[in-house]
Amino acid sequence: MSVISVDGVTKVYRVRNRKKAQGEKGKSNSFNWLTRFRQYQDIHAVNNISFSINRGETVGFLGANGAGKSTLIKMLSGILVPTSGNLEVNGLIPHRNRMNHAMNIGVVFGQRTTLWWDLPLNHSFELLKVIYEINPQDYKETLDWLVDLLELELLLDRPVRQLSLGQRMRAELAAALLHQPQVLFLDEPTIGLDIAVKQRIRSALRELNRKWEVTILLTTHDLRDIEEICQKLIVVDKGKLMYNGTLHNFREQFCDQRVIRVALQDEKIAKQLAADPPLEISHAEQDGPWVALYFNRIQTSAAEIASKVMSQFAVMDLVVEEPSIEKTVTELYRGV
Repeated sequence: MSVISVDGVTKVYRVRNRKKAQGEKGKSNSFNWLTRFRQYQDIHAVNNISFSINRGETVGFLGANGAGKSTLIKMLSGILVPTSGNLEVNGLIPHRNRMNHAMNIGVVFGQRTTLWWDLPLNHSFELLKVIYEINPQDYKETLDWLVDLLELELLLDRPVRQLSLGQRMRAELAAALLHQPQVLFLDEPTIGLDIAVKQRIRSALRELNRKWEVTILLTTHDLRDIEEICQKLIVVDKGKLMYNGTLHNFREQFCDQRVIRVALQDEKIAKQLAADPPLEISHAEQDGPWVALYFNRIQTSAAEIASKVMSQFAVMDLVVEEPSIEKTVTELYRGV
């Protein structure tokens, strides 16, 4: 059953055409008044996008800056109203049922805060308990679990303004989940964080999805977030939908290249293989005793490459790798 349904949604912004407006300076006021409408243009931030997300799915939402990701998240959370089309979350139209809708979703914007800056963190949680009308017993059980999951125990008595960025983002995630929402919207939740904090947040999101079946829609520029958290992927470009499906199919559809990494006995042998690889190899890269062999999966198979290499060299180890999401996205945009 679809928890999120987006059907032909478009969002248009009317912005001033500054160059044209500057070009009209010096002309008569009557002329400027008559041609005022020419000084504006319509920008399609989201252009006729349709997709659906089922309960418990974790979906990555990718696109370059200005592709329409944040605009769509804001429409789904009820902050913005679509110009045309229909969207529903948990059977509600977000911008028409803002109060009821807010009780069923959690939202984390990487550049915004929902916590009270000068209050201790636990006071912010208490205020959210009242706002969301959370039962005291449910509140205690949920908060205790989130504090343990996100390692917040030592931060509860500290004012939010004294928290580091990584600490605050963990607190923001807890705040968004106190009322146990069915849907969680995350807009760049790991931006600016160090590797350890990113890993902690990724692990927490996987556990939340497993325990509560929270439906997660995640926008990010860190493609490791997508690879470690998400089951499905939606890609947009210039407001239009480019891809909607599984990560595996995304790689299969947009990236033909694969790589086999083999470890040989010593660097001399590895150098020999890198200098004279099998004909099916497009290029090879040596790193010590390891050699990366790149090939086209359409023209040959990993088994054929492995068989040829192992028949000629004493292979100590062998790994077949899927192409990274980053490389596949690059291939997709290159073909646009």
